[in-house]
Amino acid sequence: MKKNTIPKVIRDVGFDFHWDEEKVWKLDVPVEEMDIKKLEWHFEIPFWWTKNGYYDFKPIWAIEEPDKYPDRKERIMNSNLKHPLDIMYWKGRSLLLDGLHRLAKAKLLGMIKIKVRKIPQEAILLIRS
Repeated sequence: MKKNTIPKVIRDVGFDFHWDEEKVWKLDVPVEEMDIKKLEWHFEIPFWWTKNGYYDFKPIWAIEEPDKYPDRKERIMNSNLKHPLDIMYWKGRSLLLDGLHRLAKAKLLGMIKIKVRKIPQEAILLIRS
């Protein structure tokens, strides 16, 4: 697979548009709580990259063996849970626009609920990069 070829698993579950996280953060969307279990499916998808890889690291690996991946562990534990996750309902489930490291931290800390902002699909034109 070429370096910039998006893997099938990511194409199957991911968004079909690019977005600017800062534009997402600026949206005026209420914060609510969600059961973390509804978002845990993200951990089984290789959304992260290794140094020379591309969509080749599953978050569950860092969650199950954090000491084996010290760089990941540090990034996860340094994430700020004061900021809600940004999600959008997409392809039949809630998909993260921003916050996978925070979600992993919440899981490692044993949290049951997490703060989210549900970004409506109508906002896509406002957040495109």
